[in-house]
Amino acid sequence: MAAAARAAALVLQGSEAPSSVELQIPAEPGLRRVAVHAASLLDGGEQALAISICDPGPGLDLTRGLEIWVRVSKAPSAQTGLTIRAGSGVGRMESDGALCISGFASELLELNLRDLLPQQGGLELEVVLPRGRELAQRTSNAAFGVVDGLALIGTQAEVQASASPDQLQMARERLRALTGAADFEGRLTLVIGENGLDLAHQLGISEQQPVLKSGNWLGPLLVAAAEAGVQDLLLLGYHGKLVKLAGGIFHTHHHLADARLEVLAALAVQQGLSTDSIRAMLQTTSMEQAWGWLQSCDLSQAMALWMAMAEAVERRSHDYLQRYGCMGLQVGAALFGRDRQLHWAGSQGARMLRRCGVGLRPPVVDSR
Repeated sequence: MAAAARAAALVLQGSEAPSSVELQIPAEPGLRRVAVHAASLLDGGEQALAISICDPGPGLDLTRGLEIWVRVSKAPSAQTGLTIRAGSGVGRMESDGALCISGFASELLELNLRDLLPQQGGLELEVVLPRGRELAQRTSNAAFGVVDGLALIGTQAEVQASASPDQLQMARERLRALTGAADFEGRLTLVIGENGLDLAHQLGISEQQPVLKSGNWLGPLLVAAAEAGVQDLLLLGYHGKLVKLAGGIFHTHHHLADARLEVLAALAVQQGLSTDSIRAMLQTTSMEQAWGWLQSCDLSQAMALWMAMAEAVERRSHDYLQRYGCMGLQVGAALFGRDRQLHWAGSQGARMLRRCGVGLRPPVVDSR
């Protein structure tokens, strides 16, 4: 994105369309050269458009090959600095329609366009991700209030490959550091990504016990935690991710395994839901839609099913640990939904939440 933005700003100033640009990366010495796919003036020279292609490096990432279009124009005379707008395919916050962009991404743009700002006035940027809406359906963006496309939420220059062995190694090293601390008391919270980590901080769980971000390598880290002497481990995660554990899938990256709705259907059979209800849930496109449909029909039935899911996560985790000879670790599951509230927990998870002074919150019924 920053490469396309700088290329478009250069062309707007009268430069030839560059095939690459040099970028400054926050807190990083030197410059990085990044390729630019195309750049051109538009609208008689009043605007410029540049296109870059996402290259996340090694590992699995759904944004590989994603075209990033950035349109740059001079801002009205009364407007100074840099204004960034969400175009088609770029995520917005559902609450207020604001562009969903991280501090790192904003700083990256500011840093690389500062020298190209007009002496009087500013620049307006519109970011377009032509496949953003399509790809967003394969993420949990909507679970965290991001709609209409992909969020611009990078926090570093390289993609952190949550499915790569390097990520597992880093998590293991962090686990050793946490469990080796003098004040470690045998309790740990495991989260998959940044949203779970942020929620653990918001709820005050991180003040009660250490929190480790696992990426998608949940199974190996459960075993490593048991071997490191963890006695109580709280799995805190989005229900659309942790449901995979209820089906015995302990590497949760979507490239390797999915089957979320199928696992939900199996749990629904065990809970005695009607064939029509199960069929209707299987026709939805996500766990969030399945939850929304069922809770609008029968909230108590929906709550019972999702609580059973949390219990299944705990039971399958126990079985997984038994398979590897790990007997001393209790695993609790606590699941949150799109509203970033904890609604469901297994018996062990509820016990661990109570010890942290955190309770479950009843969901708000969506009657749409």
